[in-house]
Amino acid sequence: MNAEPSPQHAARALLAFWRAAGVDMDGAEAVFTGAPAATAPVRARAPEPAPITTPRPKKTVSAPVDNARTLAVAANSVAELRAAVAAFDGCALKATARNTVFSDGIDDAPVLIIGEAPGKDEDEQGKPFVGRSGQLMDKMLSHIGLNRQSNMMISNTIFWRPPGNRDPTQGEIVACLPFVERLIALKQPKLLILMGKNAGNTVLRREEAVSRLRGRRLLYTRDGLDTPVNAMVMLHPAYLLRQPQQKRQAWADLLLAESWLEELGVARHP
Repeated sequence: MNAEPSPQHAARALLAFWRAAGVDMDGAEAVFTGAPAATAPVRARAPEPAPITTPRPKKTVSAPVDNARTLAVAANSVAELRAAVAAFDGCALKATARNTVFSDGIDDAPVLIIGEAPGKDEDEQGKPFVGRSGQLMDKMLSHIGLNRQSNMMISNTIFWRPPGNRDPTQGEIVACLPFVERLIALKQPKLLILMGKNAGNTVLRREEAVSRLRGRRLLYTRDGLDTPVNAMVMLHPAYLLRQPQQKRQAWADLLLAESWLEELGVARHP
């Protein structure tokens, strides 16, 4: 009795039959033997083009500064500049402050005093230098014939109180600076007095200790000014309240201001 052929033998016989009949059996034989069948190369699919999207414009720090500059340049008087500052929304401090603190004193005064930022009392009253440091400043300046009622105007480099009386940020400073510079350009004061290191460095665009700024006759210059503005830096009255032993230096600064005002022919009132 003959044994039945094995499945492998039968498969080989079938492959041979179909090959003899003219059928291409390379693929089938490759599967049978375990060899990789020859296949046509697969073309890589081209990546689909990314959808075209319009990027959103990014908000930059320059936007509020440009707006401030536009508003400031459009102001042709101190009154118009005051209104422009009140309408300006590019400084975040305005949202937390009670009042805009722009100025006090006489708009056309020959002496312009600029401090740093309003404190609690200033925020409540809407006027600069009305707290303890302001009262000390008024007393000091009265000794050389300056007062708010007749010959000086007072403003700040920042027009809204920083929360908790913290230092203003660089962004807050540069947002307000176009208004400060426009104020000086509109007034062209006989003498510009900057109270403290921060006001001195901000307005004069310097980075120096107050000890290197005070006691000197300086000049404020900017494009568009017909002539440089006489400027000096004094110790801030708030610093003198904390360091009363420094009042001697403050008195020397007052004497410098007095002699300079005398030379400039600025009328003073005892």
